[in-house]
Amino acid sequence: MTKLARQQVIRELARAGPISSQEELQRVLARRGLEVGQATLSRDIRELALVKTARGYTLPGGNSDRAEGGLPPVERLAREFVQSIRPAQNLIVLKTAVGSAQPVAAALDAQAWPEVLGTIAGDDAILIVSPDKKSSKRLATRIRRLLA
Repeated sequence: MTKLARQQVIRELARAGPISSQEELQRVLARRGLEVGQATLSRDIRELALVKTARGYTLPGGNSDRAEGGLPPVERLAREFVQSIRPAQNLIVLKTAVGSAQPVAAALDAQAWPEVLGTIAGDDAILIVSPDKKSSKRLATRIRRLLA
């Protein structure tokens, strides 16, 4: 199973309710046929930005500076993690800090801006597809304003 698929399973488990410990998460994943080492699990928890509460690990949320869906506002994510913006025709490539491309892409998708047809996020880069070159330019300008 790929890292992305494994992290999706972890996200689903956390969405279902708090996970009391890394050991419990490891056992639940093993029951689903995913043998995951402690170091990998710790990395996944950090990359998914799971929050440790008194009840266990959970998805971020309930915090006043969080947007709908448990993500911080796109403005904050962009300022903190976007390092460069490179337009190319109807595409934009955003370079981000390592491990932060997926939350930034999810926050961009949640905005439902007409200039964004979709995003593809890796570990430190996001590909944004716009309908046309003009929309791509508008979007690049919009994102640059978020960084200011």
